[in-house]
Amino acid sequence: MPAHPDTSTGSGAPSGTDRQRVVLDERDISRALTRISHEILERNKGAGDLVLLGIPSRGVPLARRIADRIEAVEGFAVPVGSLDVTMYRDDLRMKPARALLPTEIPPGGIDGRTVVLVDDVLFSGRTIRAALDALNDIGRPRAVQLAVLVDRGHRELPIRADFVGKNLPTSLVERVGVTLAGVDDADAVTIQGLGPEGGVR
Repeated sequence: MPAHPDTSTGSGAPSGTDRQRVVLDERDISRALTRISHEILERNKGAGDLVLLGIPSRGVPLARRIADRIEAVEGFAVPVGSLDVTMYRDDLRMKPARALLPTEIPPGGIDGRTVVLVDDVLFSGRTIRAALDALNDIGRPRAVQLAVLVDRGHRELPIRADFVGKNLPTSLVERVGVTLAGVDDADAVTIQGLGPEGGVR
């Protein structure tokens, strides 16, 4: 699952007595990404000025899938890159050392462009705050927008996604997991956690 804790996700199969249920399957995710792609085009009146930057790890393949859908509609490739936010997080002092993940900015940079940040799960908002700080060191986009596959709530900062695949109300004790084919075994969004009777709440 994603390396940054902002998503509050787990990895692999549920352990012990944990229970998990699938809330989005492969078809649901495909439809959500198609809708997000069309909303991005509508909001920006086309794709001529766009750059998509995925936040590692699963934001990157999501950004590529969105770019593929936009290309199918617009007829040209939208620049896609990745933006590692590890060194910009505000919890570095409290967490173990993290591996740095790739930052790849497409040729032409981001100056004067509309950058769409893409991530899998929006939770506290701290990962996105770190992403905005990282962007400041790279260039000056004309605008920054945010697309997420899942918004699970519990924001700690005043950050809101522009494009959301699924609003997913959760409790703080639950874990939202995202797996993507090509990185994992299959496309799925799951909730994992224990309710009062040992089931998912």
